[in-house]
Amino acid sequence: MPRSSFIAGFFLSLISFSSWASTPKVVVDIAPLHSLVSQVMKGVEQPKLLIQPEASPHRYSLRPSEAKALSEADVVFWISEDLTPWLESSLQNLAPSAHKVEMLELTETVRHGFRQGATFEAHSHHDDDGDEDHHSDGVHDEHHDEEAHHEHHHGQYDPHTWLDPVNAKVWAKDIAQNLSEVDPEHAALYQRNAAELVTSLDQLIVSMNKRAEQLKGIRFIVFHDAYQYLERRFGLMAAGAISLSDASDPSPARIREIQNRVAEWGVRCAFTEPQYNPRMVSTVFEGSTVETIGVMDPLGADINDPTEHYFKLLTRLMTALEQCQSK
Repeated sequence: MPRSSFIAGFFLSLISFSSWASTPKVVVDIAPLHSLVSQVMKGVEQPKLLIQPEASPHRYSLRPSEAKALSEADVVFWISEDLTPWLESSLQNLAPSAHKVEMLELTETVRHGFRQGATFEAHSHHDDDGDEDHHSDGVHDEHHDEEAHHEHHHGQYDPHTWLDPVNAKVWAKDIAQNLSEVDPEHAALYQRNAAELVTSLDQLIVSMNKRAEQLKGIRFIVFHDAYQYLERRFGLMAAGAISLSDASDPSPARIREIQNRVAEWGVRCAFTEPQYNPRMVSTVFEGSTVETIGVMDPLGADINDPTEHYFKLLTRLMTALEQCQSK
């Protein structure tokens, strides 16, 4: 090889290595948020996913490789302590110097308070104009006082915020801004990717609104109270949830409330989740008027493509409701 070619190749490799070395190591807690970060980082680097989507983020034990990734992180994007109460101490111990962004605490994040009780008929109002209620305190009904004694939430807000695609739009811009500050060399690319992501999310919202219009009045029961953000955004309020927002075991009073309301409200179907044992749902509705037990997955356990994950996740949720309606 000519000496000049060797020298040129050597310096190109140094430049390539320097660019790679300066790329921030980014870790994200759950798969839907990881999908958004992946799209903003497209062409730069692939972020690491901390919690596997087939497992519940409410209670999770980090694998050694995941703990190692967290300890090496320069930037961490995570939903909230309200979703993963165990993660805050891991962040403090394993990634004390990392730049941490808690999505629930961002000023523009649409937030709703926890719902009380097992059934939500009293809460079935929806903002038809689509206003973004950034600090909704939720609705609490006194007839759920008995059940409220069994509720044990970790914070003020329901943390399943990623199921409102308006939040995904807010986060795309914030993710790009935070990455640009940490890695100014790729700032223009982050901003461009975020703008493209927001455009795609706008298209998703239009599509889902059209589909939701055909589902008005649908009555369904979910496994755990994780879907409030999707419901409020598209006006498709669940009749109730077997388990609490943190997916802890329901009390006998909660199960009785669900069973008593199913026939009264004409509930047609109930949904399991792949992160939890489906037999609980079957047991609760044995002998009831519920005809269909389907699957709704708030995390996308079997979606493997990070760049498509978020969009597939939301469209699958709408498809599950359409299948319920068609039965």
